[in-house]
Amino acid sequence: MVKQISRLSLLLLACSVIFTSCKKTEITIPPEQAHFTNQTGGTYFLLTPTTTYKIPVGVTTVANVDRTYSFTVSSPTGATQGTHYTLSGTTFTIPAGKAVDSIEVKGVYAQYQAGRKDTLIFTMSNDKGVASTYNAEYKLLMRGPCFEGDVDLNEFLGTYAKTNELLGTSPYGPYTTTITSVTSTGPTSGQIVVNNIWDNGWGPITFNLDWSNPSARTAIVVAQPAISGSNAGDLNSAYAGLPIAVRPFSGRPGTFSICKGTLQLNMQLGVGDGSGGVLGYFGVLYQVNMAR
Repeated sequence: MVKQISRLSLLLLACSVIFTSCKKTEITIPPEQAHFTNQTGGTYFLLTPTTTYKIPVGVTTVANVDRTYSFTVSSPTGATQGTHYTLSGTTFTIPAGKAVDSIEVKGVYAQYQAGRKDTLIFTMSNDKGVASTYNAEYKLLMRGPCFEGDVDLNEFLGTYAKTNELLGTSPYGPYTTTITSVTSTGPTSGQIVVNNIWDNGWGPITFNLDWSNPSARTAIVVAQPAISGSNAGDLNSAYAGLPIAVRPFSGRPGTFSICKGTLQLNMQLGVGDGSGGVLGYFGVLYQVNMAR
């Protein structure tokens, strides 16, 4: 999706009227597919022995009978059912007349009070129905009480389907961004690489994270004179064909929360000259808020 500068207040645009022709509306019935509803992952904090976590699931159609679907669970960190967590089973039932339900997970409280962290990967199966092609996997991070200074960069990897942004006073979202890689740069610092910022394939864009002061964590973009996949014509048609440049916004570092699994990325956008230089920068804050 290409977003035009009509959502920026700092530039003037002439008003235009867009005429669209009428088209016949075709009604299509989607196939029945089981999926994880609007989320690709989450974090489960075991704060009490009775704390449970519900993973939202659904199906793309409604029926007049109960329907049962199955899923599998794997753990790259070695968590095992019965020792580290329990489930009522590896199926869930969507009641007649409904399209959503949930899978309930209960972690074993004693296992997570000394700093243990685990990842559970839930995957829809095809044996009792058709797994969706767009959201068939859910990554659940399990841990005890959270401390913002206890950062495992790997927990940031993956997709953020609830990304919203604000450019000046113009909001946009939600859409999906992805953190494709992470790199440790010290005991309390690291880098993340983000793709699909602007919801138009911008990326990769690198950010430096620092949590040396857990109460004042920072996320600062690494300056780039040309972002891959970008077109400055999205900001102003006069710059069509030139790349977008990006740098930190002075006095406004971004931040992040390992406990909430969220990131606030602040940037200043500009126009690259296409030869490694920058023509100039716009004077408004561009803020991207990423959440699972």
